[in-house]
Amino acid sequence: MPDKVRIAIVGAATLHGKELAEALEDSSFALAKVLLMDENEGLGQIEAVGDEVTVIQNIDADSFTQVDYVFFAGSAAQTAAHWRAAAEAHASIVDISGVLESEPGVLVASPWVRDAIENPTTPAPDLHTPALVPAHIAATALGLILARLQDVGAVRSAWATVHEPASEHGRAAVDELHQQTVTLLNFQSMPKEVFDMQVAFNLTPVLGEASKVDLVATEARIRRHYALLAGGRLPAVAVQLLQVPAFHGYGISLGVELERAVALEHLEAALAGSYLDVVIGDGDPPSNLSCAGQEDILLRVRQSDANEALSTRFWIWAAFDNLKLASLNAIACAAELGRFRPQGKVQ
Repeated sequence: MPDKVRIAIVGAATLHGKELAEALEDSSFALAKVLLMDENEGLGQIEAVGDEVTVIQNIDADSFTQVDYVFFAGSAAQTAAHWRAAAEAHASIVDISGVLESEPGVLVASPWVRDAIENPTTPAPDLHTPALVPAHIAATALGLILARLQDVGAVRSAWATVHEPASEHGRAAVDELHQQTVTLLNFQSMPKEVFDMQVAFNLTPVLGEASKVDLVATEARIRRHYALLAGGRLPAVAVQLLQVPAFHGYGISLGVELERAVALEHLEAALAGSYLDVVIGDGDPPSNLSCAGQEDILLRVRQSDANEALSTRFWIWAAFDNLKLASLNAIACAAELGRFRPQGKVQ
């Protein structure tokens, strides 16, 4: 059997699949053999993985033979159709699609947040864990930020408005936002197959009845995943999700009230660290453009009243590359599962 670690990406032609393949090149799995798999229009596409050029292959009964890790980065239906075959092949499964969350023994995970919490209570994977679902990246960002805030004192209350970009819903959503923008500027009728309403030049908490995107369900997923990551160790946070006319990159407007007043500089210092990059002073503020390709969550902090030397209330603006951060979180989940795999051979 081969000694080289073998990784399969199911849904390799999707935006998440392509970003994941790139992120693996700079990870602890850089030397792994990466197999690209998909169905329908993704078949036959030629992609570069590191220094190798590979073709996206079809998924069949033998696709997961001698594969160590399988990342499901495509649709929920695709994951549901093929995950049991991966499990029967004894592969470690990371489900980015999230469809396996309700399966027995499957855990929602973010190793980053778990490491940031002192004495975490959330369950860790073990030999019997069938798969990990990487926590929604907005829940992960909130977990990291609020875990760091506790270093300066207790948080009395927190509330967040999450700005979701079109790329979170795949290539079809990005294309429709682009087409809507062009047709509106040309005074033409716009396509609405994905969103079932105008999202170009618009912000909304709810989409059309026939929309292929369910913002209400996504908002509930962010809340649920945050609660699972917090495990009672992080403060509660109220979450509202908005669809915004951005192609790429999440934004979160987070308001917090602390139990005791602190200086802005003290809060900035507490937040800075792994995965969080605080923009201080007059530097360019974080945006969905400046965060593109970045591996950190970019933050800007300000007091609710700039005239106060000390304050209990602060606004935190966070921006991050949704595809990049989701891929890195998924890779961290795979590394967690990797602790239980034999070294140097396929299981």
